[in-house]
Amino acid sequence: MTETRTAAKIGVLVPFTNTNLEPDLEMLRPPNTTIHFQRMGGYDVNEIPGSDQMAGLGASDISHDLRMISGVRPDVVLYGCTSATLTHGPSFDAELAQQIKSESGALSLTAAGSLIAAIKALGATKVGFSSPYLGEINVQAMDFMAQNGIETVRCADVGRKLGNYGQGELTPDDVYELACQADHPQAQAIILSCTDMRSVEAIDRIEATLGKPVVTSNQAMMFCLVRALNLPRHDALPGRLFDLL
Repeated sequence: MTETRTAAKIGVLVPFTNTNLEPDLEMLRPPNTTIHFQRMGGYDVNEIPGSDQMAGLGASDISHDLRMISGVRPDVVLYGCTSATLTHGPSFDAELAQQIKSESGALSLTAAGSLIAAIKALGATKVGFSSPYLGEINVQAMDFMAQNGIETVRCADVGRKLGNYGQGELTPDDVYELACQADHPQAQAIILSCTDMRSVEAIDRIEATLGKPVVTSNQAMMFCLVRALNLPRHDALPGRLFDLL
């Protein structure tokens, strides 16, 4: 059946080295919607993405990017980098979402804000957390969640420094192992943070192994988008999170 392409236009701001957000969102895309990407700079591709670099990305001027993505007249704009606002805190994240809404005229959802909204939708207050970030960003991520009433009972990282391309080169098997390392008897959900990590493909396998819901950055943005726009659930949406729709 021919798609109408009239249900929603989805604009996405994506860091310019990210290679996995686009295919993930195409996999998750609701029928009759279209997705339009605008790449963001604001960081040095040759630096290890530490706290300062990610905070710099979050604070960079995105006015040009918003003008470009506004050209498609989007219904929603996703800010597709989790750590860029995790490193600043919840107030900054909310203010950035408001800036995007004001300048684009569209509903705005950030990756970090969506992660929190998805965890709260599941009713989880204790989580296992994993990411490809350096330790300092993980500490800031745990604080971000704590300020939202979510306790991290175990944190797992990859155990080595990954460059901007290294995060995206982790395989779904790598992500599965990382998620299992983040499990804890008290964890009510497993959180996989990073829009460039291939977490979406591992969700069903992780949930089958651990018996707990999994929340990933890209899945959480799509959950919040589908819920906010009141779009129907479809078969390509993985994980227990979407049972809440």
